[in-house]
Amino acid sequence: MVYITGDVHRDFTRIYEFTKKHQTTKDDYLIILGDVGINYYLDESDKLLKEELKKIPITLLCVQGNHEERPENINTYKIKNLFNGRVFIEEKYPNLIFLKDGEVYNINNKNVLVIGGAYSIRHDVPKFLKMGYKYFEDEQPTPLIKEKVLQVINARNDIDIVLTHTCPYKYEPVEAFYIGINQDEVDKSTEIFLDKVEEKINYKRWYCGHFHINKTIDKMIFLFSDVREFDDER
Repeated sequence: MVYITGDVHRDFTRIYEFTKKHQTTKDDYLIILGDVGINYYLDESDKLLKEELKKIPITLLCVQGNHEERPENINTYKIKNLFNGRVFIEEKYPNLIFLKDGEVYNINNKNVLVIGGAYSIRHDVPKFLKMGYKYFEDEQPTPLIKEKVLQVINARNDIDIVLTHTCPYKYEPVEAFYIGINQDEVDKSTEIFLDKVEEKINYKRWYCGHFHINKTIDKMIFLFSDVREFDDER
């Protein structure tokens, strides 16, 4: 089985409960739509968390979020082939897998395009860091990633499902915006880019996280606390 859910931010309580309830094994997969948090502090606490998750009876397929280091910047990750695409895996933690931006995977006989990353709302980076929060310079898709995505969608017309962290600009859930944040100061470049992607492909479903809501509008599915079967028709 393949399941899907939204951001966890290092809190795997609902994942543990889900695996227990559904009696999953490591042959089952759970897609997490970014901000997994296992590469956040980049210290011993990350290793301890991964050691615990190594025991969980499911395999995680992680989309890149904005609140975590990219695996390509961590020397313990290696590129392997899975689902007809390239993924990042640490040999010590084979059930904690990061999907690669711009790759198309075959999951449940569906062609799945992955585009991670987003912008972190912050007004004062030094204060942000002093409070113990982390900021990652390449939290958003790089120009190279965007170029690769455009090459992929221009070269093929068989994308069934899109997995992203944030959503296309036209689908931004304004009801989920932080109160008191001037949206004119928020970098929307990733969302605007995803607008272009959304207009170019005839997808069947698009899953995203980031906004901490559970909502479906048109073919766009926002997930946070919900855990559901992947490619479910609901």
